[in-house]
Amino acid sequence: MVQPEPYYTDETVTLYHGDCLDLLPLLRADAIVADPPYQQTALPWDRWPTGWLSAAAECTSSLWCFLPLRQFAVPPLRGAEFAAAGWRLSQDLEPDLDTEHDHWTWAKHNGSGFATDRFRRVHETMTHWYRGRWSAVHHDVPRVAGQPRPNAGIAHRPRPAHTSPIGSVGYTYGPTRLARSVISARSEHRTGIHPTQKPVAVLELLIRYACPPGGVVVDPFAGSGSTGIAARAAGRRAVLIETDERSCERAAHWLATG
Repeated sequence: MVQPEPYYTDETVTLYHGDCLDLLPLLRADAIVADPPYQQTALPWDRWPTGWLSAAAECTSSLWCFLPLRQFAVPPLRGAEFAAAGWRLSQDLEPDLDTEHDHWTWAKHNGSGFATDRFRRVHETMTHWYRGRWSAVHHDVPRVAGQPRPNAGIAHRPRPAHTSPIGSVGYTYGPTRLARSVISARSEHRTGIHPTQKPVAVLELLIRYACPPGGVVVDPFAGSGSTGIAARAAGRRAVLIETDERSCERAAHWLATG
């Protein structure tokens, strides 16, 4: 397939109107940030794009994916699809997610849900996947503004024997500290231009983790184009793919004016 003409392009972002199954194998990227349809509703557009994980594997070796954990426990099991395409979860989940950073949860201010017999769902789950050697995959935990710990000079509390020295993992109480694995951010439901739009601040953290400065991130389900806005802020380039032309129109306008 010949790569189509971009729907929109500038110095940092290129947007294609098309199907990611066709376009992903034609692209090469440092990382993918994807928010695929989960197939949890009867809405016409909410259909899992079978085969996209294999197409993504032809494009990159690093993948962030928004996907509820329920998708890994209720058939069809999405975990089997990741494995079949050669994707591996970047690290085992540990009790101290602050230092492992393989699994992020975005805590929303309000949330949404379709059931009244379960807790109200106010979070989004993001898992990081890789292919090949982990050492060859870019991963750099962003640092955020930190606060001095009260009584930081008191050293009477013994350090657990099973942990490594704090300095060895870069966890310090200084001007900055490792970004936390639970990210508080307001949803975009009232202000966004797409029904499933994700906050730019959240996307920027994911991009900074998985894509080196000056690198390229691909979003195969671009929606509003927010990944492009986040990539700009992070000093990265972005290639966006979106099947819905109306969404492309809105995304192009935001990218041109935002």
